[in-house]
Amino acid sequence: MSGSAQSAAELFEKQFGYKPAGVWSAPGRVNLIGEHTDYNEGFVLPFAIDRRTYAAVGLRSDQLARIASSFAGEAIEFEISKISKGSVAGWSAYPLGVAWALMQAGATSKGFDLYVESNVPVGAGLSSSAAIECSVALALNDLWGAGLSKNVLAKVGQKAENEIVGAPTGIMDQTASLFGQADHAVFLDCRTLDAKATALALEENGLEIWVMDTRVAHRLTDGGYAARRASCEKASELLGVSSLRDVTVESLEASKHLLDDVVYKRAKHVVTENERVRQTVKLLAESGPRSIGQLMIDSHSSMRDDFQISITELDVAVETALSEGAIGSRMTGGGFGGAAIALIESQKAASLTKAVIEKFQKEGFEKPEIFKVIPDAGAKREI
Repeated sequence: MSGSAQSAAELFEKQFGYKPAGVWSAPGRVNLIGEHTDYNEGFVLPFAIDRRTYAAVGLRSDQLARIASSFAGEAIEFEISKISKGSVAGWSAYPLGVAWALMQAGATSKGFDLYVESNVPVGAGLSSSAAIECSVALALNDLWGAGLSKNVLAKVGQKAENEIVGAPTGIMDQTASLFGQADHAVFLDCRTLDAKATALALEENGLEIWVMDTRVAHRLTDGGYAARRASCEKASELLGVSSLRDVTVESLEASKHLLDDVVYKRAKHVVTENERVRQTVKLLAESGPRSIGQLMIDSHSSMRDDFQISITELDVAVETALSEGAIGSRMTGGGFGGAAIALIESQKAASLTKAVIEKFQKEGFEKPEIFKVIPDAGAKREI
């Protein structure tokens, strides 16, 4: 039993005056490669990380939800039947949105008390939101006796985020959080939702993945994300396909004249990124993690130049990591802030950390948060 699960249970009891029925946890995630491909029915390769959100939950005899956390002020009380778009705001929209989406999926609701504790950094692009959604979805699925599969729970989390929170995200984050396995990434086909565990074999190859959090918080409900999504939909429409998943690099070039410059660039990123994900999975299986560095570098260039979602801090982090001998480096997550990752030999990690901190200081940026992540297990019941 982990300390945080125990502490979530104790804080629940302190808050609500009785012991919780259980504690469930779900991890944040790092996306190794495959950015903005998920809502285009493409391919992604995320992995669950050893930073988790813990949800201590107890059932009530009424239809009230009482929600508290270690990172927000006072507890929030809400009538479950009144949850709707626009009726909830702030972080409580995530767990309340999950309760709403579970009812939409056919679950019979019961009132509940919830205490959330998390060590997933917020705003870093490590999907702290999906970690909340998946821990709560797993808990309520158990306590409400809904019996829904993990595939359905991933859709529940996505629906909560799209319709109640108002962020137009795909399904990658929830899938990674629910289906993660130690030392593996999750190769997800976002059209079929077929998820396959892909061995990373980092430790046996003397490699580690480090996160360089720029501390520039990204907000997916801001317009940049929605604008990129709209461009992708416009490209699909003009190219006569249901999604950019059906476009190859060759067919995009042949139809380039149909698209304006911006829409072409956005489509080019998605189409080439899908190809990079497939290549990464192939190389991991054939020759291991040391062979995927250039694909990570190309992915970052594509996000910087074609999808235009990087920022100076992310570019500096990536360039500095590569100059310190990282095998590969790229921004991860939705962009417009957040974090970059570096795939690096274990013995070079200390010099990477030092160099990035010094470079950020020199450039006048906020001090970055730099830490190692280990591919970890997905959502589970802890207590």
